[in-house]
Amino acid sequence: MIPSPSLIDSTLSPAAPRPGFRRAVSRWEIVGFSVNDVIGSGVYLLPAAAAGFLGYLSVGAVVLAGFAVLLLVLCFAEAGSYFDRPGSAYVYTKEAFGELVGFEVGWMTWLARVSSVASLSVGFARALGYVWPAANVGTGRTLSILLPVLALTAINVVGVKSGVRTAVFLAITKTLPLLIFVFVGIFYVSPGLAKSVQATQPGHMGDAVLLLLFAYAGFENTAAPAGEFKNPRRDVPFALIVQIVIVTLIYTGVQWVALGTLPGVVASQTPLADAAQRFLGSWGGLLMTVGGAISILGTNSNTVLSGPRYLWALAKDGFGPRILADLHPKYRTPWVAVLTQTAIALPLAFTGSFEALATLSAVARLATYFGTALAVPVLRRKLAKEPAVRLPGGPLIPIAAAILCVVFAASAEAKNLIAGAIALVAGALIFFFWRRPVPPEPPAPAGYPDG
Repeated sequence: MIPSPSLIDSTLSPAAPRPGFRRAVSRWEIVGFSVNDVIGSGVYLLPAAAAGFLGYLSVGAVVLAGFAVLLLVLCFAEAGSYFDRPGSAYVYTKEAFGELVGFEVGWMTWLARVSSVASLSVGFARALGYVWPAANVGTGRTLSILLPVLALTAINVVGVKSGVRTAVFLAITKTLPLLIFVFVGIFYVSPGLAKSVQATQPGHMGDAVLLLLFAYAGFENTAAPAGEFKNPRRDVPFALIVQIVIVTLIYTGVQWVALGTLPGVVASQTPLADAAQRFLGSWGGLLMTVGGAISILGTNSNTVLSGPRYLWALAKDGFGPRILADLHPKYRTPWVAVLTQTAIALPLAFTGSFEALATLSAVARLATYFGTALAVPVLRRKLAKEPAVRLPGGPLIPIAAAILCVVFAASAEAKNLIAGAIALVAGALIFFFWRRPVPPEPPAPAGYPDG
């Protein structure tokens, strides 16, 4: 049973105001922010790739993957309902298991974010190259990577409200082409054509699992800016649950329409654009191509916003230079952390490949998912008196979610797991040898204005 919005509303009270961050983001803005992070470039390539592994069964597999990821989403929903400060999985695991585990999860989560900025920036230049070939070479490629990231960085320095509103606008812009694709294409679907699709790479179940599950990734960053949400303990669980329903419905519709309208879908490099061109004409293909580019840009917008909140939370606890924990005196955003993440991500984008960077991001997410799933039963005991969302079934959902993470890991290539292990060792070295003392934080003055 999924907790209903009414249950979430009735059990959780608004967060107490705190100095520092400005609480400016409303419930439905959080929903848009969450959807924007999950629907990325993957959905534009998913039909061909999933069909290659699973054939016509890929439609059902997309639905099952949505239900599987729901287990993880529910863990993040309960964990998020205990806290009103930024940091997401870092905060959850630190509270549950102590500073070392919390730091490792926070460190890996931030690595996933910074590598995502780099990989998405490369992917955006590649997608833009379909309509502007110069974006794939020389100065055109440099500008296609550099300018969008700098623009998103500036937006997120100016304020969380501008960052979230940009994310919501891009979420709507990227979702509209997919909705047109589904609601028009459904009338052109041939069930016989869809059922005739055969897998060209049977037996690669591990690759299929990773492909489908990571198509739903990104939800874990919903609570990263929780310190800037008006009522995070109520609204984060609501947004996570609404998001997984929306995304699962869209992904399922896209997969069914693509398989039922495009002969040879498995061999297509741009399956949505090719399918849309068949039932919408040339403008449909262009719409999906542009939609793919906007989709990447939208996900990158979220990453530029959420990633620095992890870096800020780590620095505030003494990990890294003190200046990373500074808030802008006017905009009250972690502006140094925002600029630092961009300064690290851009060189990676210029020197690394899209595939390698995306793989690093995917493997690093495992620590976030696994740590949060295991943290939920512990938080439930330690914070038993806190008003929060309580998942039904006792420990069953967190245990099932943790098992899902093990399946994730078993499906990854050994070299990727080794890279993840190296990152964990590097994190341990930082934890033990590069931490500065942090003075106790003074209590917030009574009635501090929320901004």
